[in-house]
Parts: sequence; structure tokens; C-alpha cells
Amino acid sequence: MLGLMQEFPLLVTRLLDHAARWHGDTEIVSRSVEGPIHRTSYAEIDRRSRALASAVSNRLGIGMGSIAATMAWNTWRHLEIWYGVMGLGGIVHTLNPRLFADQLVYIVNHAEDGWVFTDLSFVPLFEKLQDRLPKVKGFVVITDRQHMPAETSLRNPVCYEELIASGDPGFAWPEFDENTACGMCYTSGTTGNPKGVVYSHRSNVLHGMMCCLSDALGLSSRDTIMPVVPMFHANAWSLAFSSLISGARLVLPGPKLDGASVYELLDRERVTFTAAVPTVWMMLLKHLEQNPALRLPALERVAIGGSACPEAIMKAFVENYGTDVIHAWGMTEMSPIGSLGVKSGRTSALPDGEWWKIKLKQGRAPFLVDMKITDDDNRALPHDGRTFGRLKVKGPAVARAYFKGEGAAAFDADGWFDTGDVATIDPYGYMNITDRSKDVIKSGGEWISSIDLENVAMACPGVQEAAAIGLPHLKWDERPLLVVVRKEGATVSKQQVLTHMEGKVAKWWLPDDVAFVDDIPHTATGKISKLTLRERFKDYRFPSA
Repeated sequence: MLGLMQEFPLLVTRLLDHAARWHGDTEIVSRSVEGPIHRTSYAEIDRRSRALASAVSNRLGIGMGSIAATMAWNTWRHLEIWYGVMGLGGIVHTLNPRLFADQLVYIVNHAEDGWVFTDLSFVPLFEKLQDRLPKVKGFVVITDRQHMPAETSLRNPVCYEELIASGDPGFAWPEFDENTACGMCYTSGTTGNPKGVVYSHRSNVLHGMMCCLSDALGLSSRDTIMPVVPMFHANAWSLAFSSLISGARLVLPGPKLDGASVYELLDRERVTFTAAVPTVWMMLLKHLEQNPALRLPALERVAIGGSACPEAIMKAFVENYGTDVIHAWGMTEMSPIGSLGVKSGRTSALPDGEWWKIKLKQGRAPFLVDMKITDDDNRALPHDGRTFGRLKVKGPAVARAYFKGEGAAAFDADGWFDTGDVATIDPYGYMNITDRSKDVIKSGGEWISSIDLENVAMACPGVQEAAAIGLPHLKWDERPLLVVVRKEGATVSKQQVLTHMEGKVAKWWLPDDVAFVDDIPHTATGKISKLTLRERFKDYRFPSA
């Protein structure tokens, strides 16, 4: 017998309906690409998203199954595009402007994007690339007539505000299957070509609901949320969906992500929750260090993910500003959040010192995420906090395949996705990433965690950033090299760094050498690019080798 409940497809437009109906006056604040601060509301976003859906359907031919790309910062207009295109049954393909030109060309052509919505910032880029994008019919420039480029070589340029003005703000959302595709994001492509992850309405709604849970991000209508993480980086960690579910006030930082600009919005708009990768928080904390009178009285919690968060950053927020840190982990393939470092019932009674050790881990799987660690033969390994294994996940917001069937080896017959991470899981259920499988340092047949080395080194006075890579060694196969960027004005030496690390990691883990550099390369999603570092140091030889 089936249940006698109403049919209610989980479409993302349900989120906008809810926000507009029950939180319609709630403010959405954006730093616009043109410069000024813009203020609107959920009710107005709803009207404009409907008008946009009407207009793109009639004028651009975007409809069910159409793939439209966006290259845009976090603003109210980008939010409208998401809901307007998705609401039609179309697919929003977010493009990361930090990718190399060849990667962008590959991604746009592979996805077969029909139209591209671009902020003014990226018009020159597309003017150069459009001849290599034969399937793109035209470009919608996300601005008003006043700021449209006076002259542009873009193919079929359309002014965004004029497009919306031609639509019907009373447009009725169509009904369709909740498993219909609505979003697409490509992996960073650190090995081989980037691969397309295709989200459904159902997966995005479920994931957004999950993120609101108290044991996840704990979002509510009492919050003011600022997603510094871009909407082109794995769904802005679901905040473009979970903010509407919770009815929270929303602050969107636009293109200015430097420390001073981020602080200005956090302070002036009294943000209570924010999220970004560690490099963003390094810039913010540097700005605060240079201006010791500045505080963050309203900021209650910060989600940090994208790469392992150094202990120094977590302690700076907690001890200096009274802001709790939620260490998060996830992947594009997971929509993206997979675990969160929040207290559980069992760990809430632990002494502060014991809890802090657990807090540094990537956290526990929330409802709707399952995970396990296995050996290379797919045998499950114990959750003892010591045994390393391949981290595998499954759930309704986890990919079951890549676009066009690529990368099938990452998915097994039972639905488990191999994340490519090496991890432990402790008896409390907290997972700790020790490395990417391709970045773990293998010395004398044993594994060394590059992440642990980096976190310890980052706490050394005078160290701005650190990265550990494994390089060839005649005796031990590989040994760690620590690459360090000094803080401005600091004179920290190799011996000072190594002395600081002694006793904090196993003696045989200590780096064989320390190399000081002006900068450490990062990927388009803000992670340290170990691939680039290994290439940069490919001719390096250890003094002891």
C-alpha cells in the first residue's frame, strides 16, 4: 500500500515560493559589479526571476533541458538567473573565471552551452574566446543599459535589465519531475580534463534542507548569511538554496573579496554566518591584524572548507574574535557538503582540550550522507581514528555518474563514490582527511600526511602559508619538502620552522628541507596546487639525498 500524501515535487522554485511568501520583506544586500550597494527582497527576487524566465523562454529559446552558462559574482542578479532558468526546467552551468582559457573553452564546448550570462568583469574574456565557442548563440551581459559596453564584439549581446523588463513578473512556474537536471558544475580537473557534475532539483532541495540542520550549518531566519564562497564554486556550498529555505537575510559580496571589503560587509551588515575557503580568511585576518581596533561583534560562526583549515586560522577566529569555526569538507560531486565539525551529543561532554583535537578534523557526516573507509581491495576498515583508508561516500545529493559518462571508474556497482581522499574515522564518527591519494607522501613504505605538516607549520610565528610535497629520495622513495611563504616583514628561518614542528608530528615525518618562496600556487577553487608545486620543484634535490 502506498502512503496517502499529496504529490509535491521537490523543485528549487518551491524554495523561492517559500521565501517570497513567508519572508518576502527580508532583505538581500549585494555589492554590485558596477560599484554601489544594492538592496532588494525575496519578494522582488521572486517577481524578477519569473520575469526573467518568461523573457528567456520567449526571446532566447531557453526552456526544458537547455543549458545556459553563467560567469558571475555573487549578486542578486546571479541569484535571479539561477531561479529563473532552473524554474523553466533549464540547467544553470556555473563557470569559474579563475580557470585557464583552454579549460573554459573545453568546459563550455563539452557542456554545449547555448547562452552565456556574463558579468561586466568578464566581457573582455569572452570577446577573446567566443570564436572558439561555436555552439554559444549569444551573451547576456548582466547589467543595465547605462553600463552596457558602448562597443563590444560579443556575439548577439543582450542587456540583462532590458531582458527582464520584457518578461512577465506573474509568470507561472511549470511543474515537472523533481529528478530533472537543474545545475551543472565541472570538477577542477587536477587529473585529466574537468568532468561535469549534474545536479537535480531533488538533490539541491534535499541538500539545502540538510545544510540548515542544527548538526550542519544551523541556519535560521534569525541569521544574516554572507556566502563569500562564490556561486561558481560548488553551488556556493548550497547557501543559494539553504538561505531561502531558512528565510535568512542574505548579503552577497560581489566581486570584491579582499580582506578590507569582506570586513566592511561583515561589520556594517552585522553578518552572523559566513563561509569561504581558507585563503579568503587569511586575507581577512591579515586586515584585522593590521587594524587591531577592528572587531567582529555580530559574527557568530564561520564555515571553512575547500581545503584543510590550518589550526592558526581557527584559533584566530575563536580566541581573538569569539567566532566559532565550523570545519567543513565536501566535493563538487557531493553538492558539495559531506561533513561538518560540529559538536555531537557524545563529544559535548569532552574537556575543551580533547574537543579541540576533534574540532580540527573535517567532521561528521550529516543526515543524507553516508561514508566509509576501505583498503585498496574495497574491504571496510575500522573507525578507530588511526587506520587510513580510501574515503567513499553515497547519498541522494552525491553524483552517481559524470556528464556524458566520463570517469566511470570513480563509481562502484553499489553506488559508492570514491572521493580520491585518504582519511581516518574516529570512534565518535569524525572524519579526518590525511591527504588526497595523489598527494600523500610515501616514505619508506609508510604514509606521511602533507596536511598535518602544513597545519603545524602554519602555526609557526612568521609563517604566512605552507605546503608540503613529496619529492624523490634515493633511500626512502619520497621525503617531504616544506614550501613556506613568510609573513610580510618576517625573517623566520628554516631551523626555526623545524624546531617549531618538533614534537608536534612524528620525528620521521619532519621535512628534510624548507624552501622559502614569494607565493604558493592555488587552483581555481582556492586549493593549494600540489601539481604545480611538484612541477616547480621537479629538479630539486634534498641536501641529505
